[in-house]
Amino acid sequence: MVIAVTGGTGFLGTHTVSALLRRGERVRLLARDPARVPDGVDVVVGDVTDPVAVAALVDGASAVLHAAGLYTFDSRRQSDLWRTNVLGTQVVLDTAKVPVVHVSTVGTRFVEQPREAYLASKVEAERIARRRQAEGAPVIITYPPALLGPDDPHLGDQNARLRDLLRGLMPIWPSGGLPLGDVRDSAEQHARILTGELSGPEFFGPATFLSTREYLAAVREVTGRRLPAVFLPARAMFPVGRLADALQRIWPWHLPAQYGAIYVCAVATPLAAPDTRPLAETVGDTVAWLRATGALSGRQAGCVTSGNALVHPARRGKVQS
Repeated sequence: MVIAVTGGTGFLGTHTVSALLRRGERVRLLARDPARVPDGVDVVVGDVTDPVAVAALVDGASAVLHAAGLYTFDSRRQSDLWRTNVLGTQVVLDTAKVPVVHVSTVGTRFVEQPREAYLASKVEAERIARRRQAEGAPVIITYPPALLGPDDPHLGDQNARLRDLLRGLMPIWPSGGLPLGDVRDSAEQHARILTGELSGPEFFGPATFLSTREYLAAVREVTGRRLPAVFLPARAMFPVGRLADALQRIWPWHLPAQYGAIYVCAVATPLAAPDTRPLAETVGDTVAWLRATGALSGRQAGCVTSGNALVHPARRGKVQS
């Protein structure tokens, strides 16, 4: 059995591929850079918007994971969002005639017409998937939450935000909240769907809904750092986010303030989802990985060691695994 994967060199994709390989599955990836594909995995070189490459990818496959997608609130990449998330989905779902697991995002369930580029592109991509379902195509939709975790090939949005927090670049936070999960749990769920262990038209990814205050409290607890912060009403921060987006178009370096992230916190609502692993484990493993890769210094990582052990201030000399 061959499982074809788009987005297999991304954060969720790499973890899902690893979960499939642990099960002994044969995996074929669509990748622009074959050097990024791990050993033991077949590769088709090409882009998700290329019908010829996608046809070669799905030829003879028993199932397809469509995980290719651009997840960013960077205002400089709005045209890339539409090309990858919408056009790429159209090409994959028009080409594949076998079961396809389309990776959406839980954010599409918050608002029907988002006033934010990333969610708008994902809503449109999901409309394509829904139409294919209505036509009788074997399309399954998954809704992963915001994901943290180690081994992120591109340092995606959520891991970068955690890094910025621990670097002291995020002293002001919006109110509201977000559904948060561990990439390893969502990857395991996708592997179970693709191998037939789970069946159904849609699945919410393992997640816990946290207020922004609860999230920051968890990071403080894990790292033992104070991380002073001011919380403001999310909608009152919209102008700040839009100003930051406008500045980002001409400023060459990354700005931690983004309208899209503020918008998501404002509109996010709790949704029923499977439980994820303890947040302290996810945050601790992510911070340890960020430190091990040089994205954080030892001081910035606080009590988290590079060996993934958490040493809390009140328990100096004792290691909590």
